[in-house]
Amino acid sequence: MSSDASPAPQPQPDPPAPAWEPLSPLDRRILGVLVEKQKTSKTADSYPLSLNALVTGCNQKSNRDPVFELDEIEVEEGLDALQERGLVTRVTGGRVDRFRHELYAVWTSAGPELAVLAELLLRGAQTKGDLRTRAARMAPIDSLDMLDEVLEPLVERKLVVYLTEPDRRGAVVTHGFQTADEITRLKALHAGAPVSVSDPGTPVLRSAPAPGPAADAKLTAAVAEIDALKERVATLEAQLADVRKQLGLSPA
Repeated sequence: MSSDASPAPQPQPDPPAPAWEPLSPLDRRILGVLVEKQKTSKTADSYPLSLNALVTGCNQKSNRDPVFELDEIEVEEGLDALQERGLVTRVTGGRVDRFRHELYAVWTSAGPELAVLAELLLRGAQTKGDLRTRAARMAPIDSLDMLDEVLEPLVERKLVVYLTEPDRRGAVVTHGFQTADEITRLKALHAGAPVSVSDPGTPVLRSAPAPGPAADAKLTAAVAEIDALKERVATLEAQLADVRKQLGLSPA
């Protein structure tokens, strides 16, 4: 009797459990907006955010991927859940309640690290080059070497996860507030990803010559400046809406 029977297939191990409790897409957007507005607000009365300003920030079209269309009820439900987890605080005592994040105490006390996390929460997985440019509007991150220094402790604490080899050109990272299955799918998606992954669903036109580093840097800087202006307009519109509401005036 032959003893050469094939061994039984071994069960595949389950994906490792995430180090941090996963956040829903709504939670990610709310926290990302709170950090962004806290870091980019020009006046003291712009932050903490009113509910109206937060909804506007969540639905903002610039610096967001994907773009949401949330209403006040949905955002308020998300805020309630985040308050229960100690990630958000409601500030009372004014004409309207306002909301602030508590992530310096919960995640990291370093400003550049929180800026990187906020950008990943707002846009999802990104190349390090895109991430550096976008996060630099919230904290001074002047080079990829400086970004690597910011990423190192975040990766060690599993607040940030590499989806590709860290030393690969165009290495891609994401935040660690996702389920193990989400991380597994993202790693598979980016295993052969092109250098730019701002829109993973867009086909790569390989016949088109790639722009040189200088042209690419100018374009990225221009887009970041336009996004910052759009963001400022959205913030001013939200502040105006708050003032009209406090005065009992109808929306413009």
